[in-house]
Amino acid sequence: MTASVASALSTGTWAVDPVHSSINFSVRHLMVSKVRGSFGTFSGAVVVAEDGTPSVSAEIAVDSLNTGNEQRDGHVKSADFFDVEKYPTASFVSTGVRADGDDYVLAGDFTLKGVTKPIELKLEFNGVNPGMGHGEVAGFDASVVLNRKDFGIDIDMPLETGGAVVGDKVTITLEIEALKQA
Repeated sequence: MTASVASALSTGTWAVDPVHSSINFSVRHLMVSKVRGSFGTFSGAVVVAEDGTPSVSAEIAVDSLNTGNEQRDGHVKSADFFDVEKYPTASFVSTGVRADGDDYVLAGDFTLKGVTKPIELKLEFNGVNPGMGHGEVAGFDASVVLNRKDFGIDIDMPLETGGAVVGDKVTITLEIEALKQA
C-alpha cells in the first residue's frame, strides 16, 4: 500500500475478521439477470513490514459457497464448475500495491481450481479504528471482475435463442475488517 495506507497501519499482522467481513460474487444468468452468492469460510492477513511494505494473503474454502439454492450450490461445487473435491481452496498472494487516485490497486496471484493467474483488485482503504476493546481494526473494500474460463471453469450451457445460461464474467466483491494482532 502506498505511504498514506502504510502509515495508518502499524507494523505487524492484521488478521481478517471473518465475523465482520464478507466475500461475495455475482454472475450473469440467462443473459438478463444475475445470480449472487458468497463464501462463508475464509481467512487472510495483511502483514506490514518494519519499512512499511505490506503484503496480503488470503484463502477461501470454495465448498463454503452459498447462492441460497442447495441444488444450484451442489452443481456449482461439482466438477462442472469448481470441482471442490479436487480443489477445495482458492488463494490470493499479493505482489504489490499502487495508488489509483484516492484509492488503490492491489496486484497479486489468484489460484482457483488449480490455475494461478495475476489479477488486480480495485481497493478502497476505509481507515483504522481503535476498536471495541480487542485492538485496532482496519477496513477495506475491494473488487475484481474475472473471466471464469481463465480458471478452467469452462462449462458451456448455450441457450437455444443465443447466449448462455451462465455468463463468463464473475464480479467478486470483498468487504474486509482486519484486526491488529498483539
